Amino acid sequence: MSIAAPERPSAVTARDLSRSAVTRRHRGVRLKLIAGTVCTLLILVPVALAQVLPLPDPGAQDLSRRRLPPLSEGHLFGTDALGRDLLSLVLHGAQVSIAIGVIAVTVSGLIGIVLGSAAGFLGGWVDTVVSRLLEAQMSLPLLMMLLLVVALFGPSMPVITLVIAFALWPEVARLTRSLVLVEREKPYVAAARVLGLHRFQTLAQHIIPNIIRQASLVVLLLLAQAVLLESALSYLGAGPQRPFATLGRIISDGQNYITTSWWLVTLPGLVIVLLVVGVNLLGDGLRDRSRRRKGGQS
Repeated sequence: MSIAAPERPSAVTARDLSRSAVTRRHRGVRLKLIAGTVCTLLILVPVALAQVLPLPDPGAQDLSRRRLPPLSEGHLFGTDALGRDLLSLVLHGAQVSIAIGVIAVTVSGLIGIVLGSAAGFLGGWVDTVVSRLLEAQMSLPLLMMLLLVVALFGPSMPVITLVIAFALWPEVARLTRSLVLVEREKPYVAAARVLGLHRFQTLAQHIIPNIIRQASLVVLLLLAQAVLLESALSYLGAGPQRPFATLGRIISDGQNYITTSWWLVTLPGLVIVLLVVGVNLLGDGLRDRSRRRKGGQS
């Protein structure tokens, strides 16, 4: 009777497997950051340089050159129904959309960080009031609420910016509150209390600096949502009025010609898609890298 040879241990250990999983995660984070940066810069750089690029005036009309296709007669994106250069129109319109989005998320970030920090650190009636405000606002249909406010106060740029900021602050406040709830239980907060620091001084000088990076990542992700909201309002006719041309209005103006002049809708829509995808990938990559570093430190 033959004796079976003893099984040889596998050369692949659990440590090797864990290293392989970590490597895959690192590669995924790196790909997100690269793809997000490329997509975002592909939109932001031409938009930022729209004033200095050799482009026609976005408002110059030439009815004899109506609806020219892309790459024809010096028009990279073609022309619209009024003979205006579509590339120039898209870049200048994106400036308005992105400016509204940046200002809106900045205001919403400040409101959300202040209210979320106060609710998480002070607790009591402050936490109750902020939490009820969050629940009340998040229970309302977002787009309908924005349309109602714009209809009441008029579709001016300040009104639209404030409306979008008001719509987005709950996301920042919820995250900030949860982060502050974790931070206030840490030993350095108790040490600050023993040293006699005022509560607001502890909150402003110690807690908020420790959570501001994670909160700012959420603000970055909200930039894509702010641009989408502004484009939706402009598409529905509730955005900034003429002479301001935004991406949503350009798509709305070209939708009647979508079967014959596809570029009037497709190219502005592609700009929105690249910007939103780029910002989301960049924000996700930065958030994953932050979590990885935090896990490594612990």
